[in-house]
Amino acid sequence: MSDPRQPLSDTARPGLCLASASPRRRELLASIGVSVAVRPVDIDETPRPGEGAVDYVTRLAREKALAGARLTTLPTLGSDTAVVCDGEILGKPEGPEHAAGMLRRLAGRTHEVLTAVAVSGPAGVLEACVATRVTMRAIGEAEIAAYWATGEPADKAGGYAIQGLAAIFVERIEGSHSAVVGLPLYETAELLRRQGVALWGRTFG
Repeated sequence: MSDPRQPLSDTARPGLCLASASPRRRELLASIGVSVAVRPVDIDETPRPGEGAVDYVTRLAREKALAGARLTTLPTLGSDTAVVCDGEILGKPEGPEHAAGMLRRLAGRTHEVLTAVAVSGPAGVLEACVATRVTMRAIGEAEIAAYWATGEPADKAGGYAIQGLAAIFVERIEGSHSAVVGLPLYETAELLRRQGVALWGRTFG
C-alpha cells in the first residue's frame, strides 16, 4: 500500500481524491462509479464564534477539499455532516451519557441534518450544502443503552447512524437519505461532472 503522506502519482490513479477516512463516503462514491484515492486530512473542526450551522459545515468541507488538494493533482472532494437540533450542532458523543442525552433530545421529534460537499479541481472550488429533515420515533431508555452497547454511535455525529442499527428509530425523512449517510449524491454528481470527473466510467459534458 502506498504511503498516504506521499503525493499521488500521475499514472494508474483513480479519478478523485477523497479527503476523508469515512468508509460511508467511499461506498457512496463507488455506488455512482467513482474510484477514489483516500487521503484523510486533519483540520481544526472547532466552530467559530457566531458561526451558523450551514456556514460551519460548508467551511469544513471547503477546508478539507483544499487540504487534500495539496497532496495530489486529482480533483479532491471534502465533506462534512452536522446534526442540528434547536439550532445547536450536535457533534460526536464524548461518552455514553453524552450519547444518551443526544438521543433523548432527538427522540419523538424532527431535527435537521446538514451535509456540505466541496470539490476542488479545474473549475476551482465548487460547493453545495443539503438540508434533510429527520423525524425519530420515541426511544426508550433500554433501547438507548442497548444502542450504545453496540458501539455504532461512538463516532457518529448526533450519536446515531441512519444507515445502521439506528434505522429502526427513524420514522421518516424529508430530503436526501444519502446526505444523512454522509454525501448528497445528486449534488455531488453534479459537482464532479463540472470538474470533469468520470461517473460510471464515463465523463459527461
